[in-house]
Amino acid sequence: MIDVDFEQLPFSLLEEDRRERLKAAMEMAFFEAGQVLLEARRPADYVYVVHKGAVLELDPTLPADAGRLGVYTAGDVFGALSVLNGRSRYRFVTEEETLCYLIPAALFKTLCDEQPAFADYFRQRLASKNRLLAERREGGVTMAGFMLAKVHQCMREPLVLPSGGTVQQAVAALNERQADSLLVERDGHVGVITKTDLLRGLVDEGLTPASPALSLATFRLVKVPPDEYLFAALVSMTRHEVERVVVMEGRKPVGVVELTDVLSFFSSRSYVVGLEVERADNLQALSLASARLPELVRALMAQGVKMRFAMDLLAALNGRIISKAFQFVVPEAHQEHGCLLVLGSEGRGEQILKTDQDNALILDDAAHWPERDEHMRRFTETLLTLGYPRCPGNIMVSNPEWVGSLSDWREKVSRWAGQGDDAAMMNLAILIDAHPVAGRAELVEALRETLFQRCSGDQILLSRFARPSLKFATPLNWFGALKKPDQGIDIKKGGLFPVVHGVRAMSLEHRVRDTGTLARLNRLVDAGQMDAGFAEELGEAMALFAELRLRQQLARLEGEGGQDPAGLPGNQLLVDRLSALERDLLRESLQVVNEFKKRLSRRFHLEY
Repeated sequence: MIDVDFEQLPFSLLEEDRRERLKAAMEMAFFEAGQVLLEARRPADYVYVVHKGAVLELDPTLPADAGRLGVYTAGDVFGALSVLNGRSRYRFVTEEETLCYLIPAALFKTLCDEQPAFADYFRQRLASKNRLLAERREGGVTMAGFMLAKVHQCMREPLVLPSGGTVQQAVAALNERQADSLLVERDGHVGVITKTDLLRGLVDEGLTPASPALSLATFRLVKVPPDEYLFAALVSMTRHEVERVVVMEGRKPVGVVELTDVLSFFSSRSYVVGLEVERADNLQALSLASARLPELVRALMAQGVKMRFAMDLLAALNGRIISKAFQFVVPEAHQEHGCLLVLGSEGRGEQILKTDQDNALILDDAAHWPERDEHMRRFTETLLTLGYPRCPGNIMVSNPEWVGSLSDWREKVSRWAGQGDDAAMMNLAILIDAHPVAGRAELVEALRETLFQRCSGDQILLSRFARPSLKFATPLNWFGALKKPDQGIDIKKGGLFPVVHGVRAMSLEHRVRDTGTLARLNRLVDAGQMDAGFAEELGEAMALFAELRLRQQLARLEGEGGQDPAGLPGNQLLVDRLSALERDLLRESLQVVNEFKKRLSRRFHLEY
């Protein structure tokens, strides 16, 4: 009897009659430990489905340890690409006594010809497989409505006032269309006038109904194209602290999307968290809104939202919460003399759930703030009440080491770069991820320029900076053992960190100002420093690691006493809790990480 679950991928992609042909043709074979099943650069006679045992995938061009690419265990399929490509790229050897079902190569190719979806499963790239995983995951709704929705599905037709239109005409137009804003053009530029602007003009500025309305227009707009995701438009509103975006096709305004329209379109209360954050006018209200972020995360995951969208929205919301807390604690007179920075994963916009506080403060050189330390201590305590734990490394504004004038910070950069030790490199890595959330953003940009001037051309420093990318072993070689209930793999050290830090090192070298890893990858591609296909693979691998880690973090939040149901610490993933497709994706993603580490090693001469 064939003990293969034909209801699972990839066999579920076959029609019933094809599955029956496959069952009739499959045979089981026994292999001794150390037996070569597929040899590199040789044609394959079969596709293999592991029933019991373990099969190593090896790159014979590399040393023994470096050449171990993965391990296939019960339920895994290998050899498909070898059959489709006409020869095997790698060597497949049994690690122990193994039983496999054999699918004849000729039948496999026939099935692929007859069922394109079945063939695509094996040929598709990692990004496509991630989408397929989302479609198949139990309880998930793939590419949910609000993720697929585009701006043009929600925008209002633009209400345009002639450039000579009066306040009275503007009010009449708004009332007739029941709109909150209208557009006006001046010298080829588009501006917006809101009901609030008109009220301010009549009450505060002494305008009359007959006065021209043009003087009330704002020309610094947040603009989006009509084919942008509506979800991304919501992120832009949150990030820029506005309640509308203007939809543009080239230089022509074609619509307006109001925040109320977006919230109505999304309908679920989960998405009103952003509105609650904006409306919070005291710390208690802000704390209540902040406490609802885990609820929003669960809703996003249940809807099947792509990780990069979820990270963007949560980063924007966290940034607004921290910014408003700063405004509540710090006197307004001092806010305009400095810039509050978030660091680490928060600075990169890659933190979904709240993590340790990582922040710093830059002041202009003329700032006079005698109560600074006391205000920073209160700010740290305030973030603690909002659910952001203290940083174990004390990288917080309550630590005077992470507060200073622009001149102080420039001196620190020079000192750390000169020291060149591990601690100094870590400090530079933390600082390069800095993202402004309150105050004068130009201060952090001036500091970033100092970082680039001092570090980007120093090849010895860059080599030292990049070296931690290779610090943690990629856990590909451990899969066979990690199926045991009491073991797991550290997905942060083995998967996320090498990608994040390696891309960070390349970004320092090439003066990339973006702080997010995905944005940095795009800039490196634009600069010709990375192949677009490989950058996409790295981004998808990172998204998979982040999602697997997040699911475990959510399980821990729901577990008794905040414990993971399997008792795993921190970032440990239990491999046998993953589906066959998830294991397949994880293995491919870790292979991408291994390839990236090899490229980093050559690029920054880390082999010495």
